[in-house]
Parts: sequence; C-alpha cells; structure tokens
Amino acid sequence: MIRKKLIQETATKGGEWLDLVRCATFEVTSEEASSPLENALTPDSKKWTASTHGEQIIRIAFDEARDISKIYLLFEETEISRSQEFVLSWLPAGQSTWQEIVRQQFNFSPPNTTQEKENFTVWLERAAALELRIIPERSGGGRASLSQLLIS
Repeated sequence: MIRKKLIQETATKGGEWLDLVRCATFEVTSEEASSPLENALTPDSKKWTASTHGEQIIRIAFDEARDISKIYLLFEETEISRSQEFVLSWLPAGQSTWQEIVRQQFNFSPPNTTQEKENFTVWLERAAALELRIIPERSGGGRASLSQLLIS
C-alpha cells in the first residue's frame, strides 16, 4: 500500500492564478454591500465597487510570504468619462517600507474607451503584502471600482 495525502491547491484555473481567498487577508477602505471585494478576485466574476467617493485602498496581506510573478488588473467604466490613477505597491517580508511597482493614469471615455487592462510581469521575492490605491477621478470625487485582481 502506498502512502499518500491530498494536496490543497492554492491556485485556480490550471494552476496559474492564486486563490487569494485561501492564502491572504484583505483590508479595504469601503465597499458596496452588493459589490464586495471578493467579486474581483476570481476570473469571470463581478466587480468590486467602493461605497464612498474618492481614493480607495485595497491591501492584500499574504498568510506566508510568497514570490509574485504576475499581477493582472481590469478596470471598467461604462457610464461616465473620467481620468483615473492607480498606484500598485508591495511590502517585502521583514520590511516596513512599501515599494512602488507602478503608478499609472488613464482615461475612460464611454462608449468607446470603457476598459483598462494591465498585465504586469514582476519579480517580487518574498512579498508579505500588496497594496492597490485607486484615485477614481484625478480632479476629485468619483467612486472606484475594480473588475478583476489576479496574482500569480
């Protein structure tokens, strides 16, 4: 008789993306009850929407430090034209200073420009946490949303 045990997978869809719900704790500045953050954490799901206007923060604290090689973000706006900015940062294990990965600005102009997809290839060794800051309207106000946040 062989000795065996079941492996608990931490990734989804062919082992590519992490199952963030199982391997991390989240902090978020606000969320609509009908559009919670978990909506944006799996492929082909609904989106997260902030319940308050202005800058929003989503923090992901990993249960154990891990190497990160890909980060995928999908932002969508189908109703109003606006200029948005986001800042993606990471916290190396054992450190107390966040390090910026990328800061980016873009415009939504429905009905023509309604999506912003970002697929970052990174090498983050022993990441303890990630932070996404969203400024939904650079001139002030606006409500942030995020359709997908995937990490591997």
